Amino acid sequence: MDNSLLIYYFSGTGNARNVAQWFAGVATEQNIPVDTIDIARTGRKNIQPPAPGALVGFVSPTHGFNYPPAMMYFIFRFPRSQGNSAFLMNTRAGMKISKWFLPGLSGLALWLFALVLLLKGYRIAGLRSIDLPSNWISFHPGLKEKVVESIYEHCKGITVAFAKKILSGKKVYTAFRDIIQDLLISPVSIGYFFVGRFILAKSFYATNACDKCDICIDNCPVKAILTVDGRPFWSYRCESCMRCMNNCPKRAIETAHGYIIGIMCLLNMGIMVWFWQGVGKIITIPADNGWAKTGIKLTGWVLTFVVMVISYRIYHYLLRIPVIRQLFYYTSGTRYMFWRRYKPSHKMISRLP
Repeated sequence: MDNSLLIYYFSGTGNARNVAQWFAGVATEQNIPVDTIDIARTGRKNIQPPAPGALVGFVSPTHGFNYPPAMMYFIFRFPRSQGNSAFLMNTRAGMKISKWFLPGLSGLALWLFALVLLLKGYRIAGLRSIDLPSNWISFHPGLKEKVVESIYEHCKGITVAFAKKILSGKKVYTAFRDIIQDLLISPVSIGYFFVGRFILAKSFYATNACDKCDICIDNCPVKAILTVDGRPFWSYRCESCMRCMNNCPKRAIETAHGYIIGIMCLLNMGIMVWFWQGVGKIITIPADNGWAKTGIKLTGWVLTFVVMVISYRIYHYLLRIPVIRQLFYYTSGTRYMFWRRYKPSHKMISRLP
């Protein structure tokens, strides 16, 4: 085993942080010096190189079947190896049905950055996914506390077992079990990075329950939330980590499902139809001209992005109008009490090393 351990993590609602601390707890029990570092609290431009021979770990959630940009950029800027080994872990959307624990999907999360670290000279000691509860409550209600506790208990054991093997000098590549499905969904990873994450970032808004406590602004790990027109405003730096929505003490932060559906309908039935008809009148594309078709599709995606930028600013302005605000409010699934927020198990957190 190397003479020290560094674990870098990025976490929105606490899943990845807890995995990092579980791993660190095993190192502490074995009297191995360990530092756990939250990359949201450290600079990404002046990263100190690890000590020669130290083991380095990276733990992050999975956003859109990839590491979130904060962790991506951190690893891209991370110093070259000085005889170091590294391991990568990702938390992904685990679920549970009856007694069955259901895994999430990783996509490019581990594979891309294992390659980056290899090119930087690191020896890859391990690749492991941990299926902690899904926290993407823009898409589904938070899981029940009893289910969350059960998944946490299950995943803590998996993490501890992985840590013991890595710290004993073994190589553990459990992620290879999922490589086929990960590669199959890799196009979704790319699409989410270039388009999807921006659309999702523009689905959040604050209702009248907001008392301007600024907890969401102060605690955003990437400083993506601003104050515009006296209301929280989610900029394009937002990584949809769900910390703001899950931690708001007033449940004032919602996902505007009605707005997103409306914009998608407008794009698919209005603006995009007009765009394709216009293109057809100006140019004739030969059936075998793949490059031209690809260029037009990319132009369509750019147009979609521009429409989203403009429409969100208009939408944010319209929230001033009570009738419009109520319309968005009542078409948001997250406003209803059955749409639970996600909280990591407090019982499990209290037993963290």
